[in-house]
Amino acid sequence: MAYKYYKDNRAYINALLQTGDAVVVNEEVDWDMELGAIVRRICERKGPSPYFKNIKDYPGFEALGAPIANYRKLAIAMGLEPETPVPGIAAEYLRRAATAPIMPRIIDKKEAPCKEVVLLGDDADIMNLPAPMVHDGDGGRYICTWHFVVAKDLDTPFVNWGMYRQMLFDEKTMVGPVLPFSDMGKMFHNKYAPRNIPMPFATVISPDPLAAIASCAPTSLPEDQFTSMLMGEPVEVVKCETSDLYVPAHAEIIIEGVVVPNVMIEEAPFGEYTGYRTSPREKRTVYRVKAITMRKNPIMSVSNMGVPTDEGQLLRSFSLALEMDKLLKEQGIPITGVYMLPESTHHLVVVGVKPSYANIATQIGQIVFGSKLGPWFHMCIVVDDKTDIYNKDEVIHALCTRCHPTKGITVTPNGVGTPLNPYAWPEERQYGRGGKVVFDCLFPPEWPASMIPIKVSFDNVYPKHIQEKVISKWHQYGFED
Repeated sequence: MAYKYYKDNRAYINALLQTGDAVVVNEEVDWDMELGAIVRRICERKGPSPYFKNIKDYPGFEALGAPIANYRKLAIAMGLEPETPVPGIAAEYLRRAATAPIMPRIIDKKEAPCKEVVLLGDDADIMNLPAPMVHDGDGGRYICTWHFVVAKDLDTPFVNWGMYRQMLFDEKTMVGPVLPFSDMGKMFHNKYAPRNIPMPFATVISPDPLAAIASCAPTSLPEDQFTSMLMGEPVEVVKCETSDLYVPAHAEIIIEGVVVPNVMIEEAPFGEYTGYRTSPREKRTVYRVKAITMRKNPIMSVSNMGVPTDEGQLLRSFSLALEMDKLLKEQGIPITGVYMLPESTHHLVVVGVKPSYANIATQIGQIVFGSKLGPWFHMCIVVDDKTDIYNKDEVIHALCTRCHPTKGITVTPNGVGTPLNPYAWPEERQYGRGGKVVFDCLFPPEWPASMIPIKVSFDNVYPKHIQEKVISKWHQYGFED
């Protein structure tokens, strides 16, 4: 049975407008930084998404900024009430993710909105798309900030949808990093490039919100199947013009072509999800464009990476945490939940666990850092099952009062990191090296009960009948909240 969801970006925008989570901007905005500055300010203020109706130099195009940059919008994208709390969104996500895989449905090109305009050969000019200059200081115009790239393994049927940034180079060329530990990076660097075979790709700009969420998720399933599971019915896909790849039929813009092996072009710098400009200008992977297909009057989605919170930080944190939740439960670890604070730019994970045996926090750190998710974060806080992992105040209190400054912190100096870590030394960025640290905020299980400090809080140090009396008379005391 299908869940409530939005088949395309246009229906999603209407939902955001109805709840007050989007604002129509009729004023002309310049693609050269003005549009990006508006989106950045919206992210930092956690405001409504700007729906730009008038982009300078690009009549006929519209744009949506900050499409899923806060939890209200994520709840709406999932078909939930905007006020749904984070644990409620997580529970619904996990429920859908636990269902059986659903294969996508292939539809005819005549039925696919993304084929309303088909541009091939010289007509496929990416400079005719309203790629924004997102930040001052970027190395160029980034056409792809809220999108995903479709690629297929050379030797197996496996298909990956993943977000890899892409910068305009000329009318037919894009360039961007493809990290070797990413799914597409493993395909390209380990299979296509060594055999000097161009890898077909399709960049999907402004997909429906659930397809975008799935493309951020570290699922082991093909993302087209995972999108269908989140929808509760098959996502509709259509065959590309120049390859045997399939793309969401209701997306706004599709760019097709090949990833060129053994050719590199300089790309960046770029303001990234860490909130810093850490990517130096270096030679990176080249995409050669063969075709553009799109809807009439297409809507370009624009994310603006920077200090928290943008959708990259929010969705990556959300899905990474839930994948670790699944991983730890599969290992039999008695966790109560996993949460990754989006404000940490998905560098900090908080795990709640029943402290059943000694050094369980160390074991949790070894599992999560040793997984394929490990390169994306380097800090793990383990708290007990009575601490609310979604409450920053409680987590900070636990960290500062239960974590022994010498016995409770385990540092692993040699781990896999990313080139974007702002704290990393140049050599660590170049080779993707990074340390890991576990903060054990559990009282040792061998301590007798009489030795464990008693937490002094409203919920813990008052009899139940006193708590209930105070709560029931709260408004009578004169308090409004």
